[in-house]
Amino acid sequence: MLLQNRTTPRTASAAQAFASDAEEGPLAQGREFVWTDGDFTRIKALIYKKAGISLHDGKHAMVYSRVSRRLRDTGHESFKTYLDALEQHDGPEWQEFINALTTNLTAFFREQHHFTILDELLRSQRTQAWRIWCSAASTGEEPYSIAMTATEALGTSGSFHLVNSDIDTKVLATAARGVYKSDGVKGLSTERLQRFFMRGKGDNAGLMRVKPELQKHMEFLSVNLIHELPFREPFDVVFCRNVMIYFDAMTQRQVLERIHRVMKPGGMLFVGHAENFSDARNLFVLRGKTVYERI
Repeated sequence: MLLQNRTTPRTASAAQAFASDAEEGPLAQGREFVWTDGDFTRIKALIYKKAGISLHDGKHAMVYSRVSRRLRDTGHESFKTYLDALEQHDGPEWQEFINALTTNLTAFFREQHHFTILDELLRSQRTQAWRIWCSAASTGEEPYSIAMTATEALGTSGSFHLVNSDIDTKVLATAARGVYKSDGVKGLSTERLQRFFMRGKGDNAGLMRVKPELQKHMEFLSVNLIHELPFREPFDVVFCRNVMIYFDAMTQRQVLERIHRVMKPGGMLFVGHAENFSDARNLFVLRGKTVYERI
């Protein structure tokens, strides 16, 4: 038994070297591609520079999963060659890279209290021509919730224009189409479904399309919040919900300053339930649960 378990120093060293080589390969990692801390650090720096998104170390698995899809689609065999190509060309792949790393969690009338407050605000000045900006439109559930609320509050003679933006061009295209699976609109009342949606028939069975009467008030465009905003006319209401949580403190402040510049004094800013801007009291003052007034 002792002879069977004995390994010479040279044999042990070779075995260790072989094991080390195997552990460094993608199969030993349980992954299709080799993934290193250096790859993550590089991606982290690039997405921060391009979109202001701050990734913490707990996002390794998420980043690997999402960016590896870009490697498959572009034919790259490693993160290094993909990132090298990305940095060497200012082309459309940058947008695909950003799209891959944005998070799009949304639902119709999510955080219902905001829509109750919006309804009351709009009803208080029904003759006003309202300008509203939804700055993280995602796949459209939030913009259409805003539009339904505005239509109900202002009536058929009411005037509002709703600008909807997102940095992710793919989800923004879905929002602009306004077509959803029937399961995705289950939370809406029968009255709202009848008033604002058309039910698909034939090949479109199981789908619901937003009616043109609602979409006529809406505009969709790609906007990166860490760049200067492209708006000339100020907004009365801005929805910027669950966006700031992806930025560090410095980027949050810069984005808030940009939003402040495109809002009317007294305009209302709606933010996510986990967001607090008490350090920006010279820009916004808290007026309700996650609702701020522009100073």
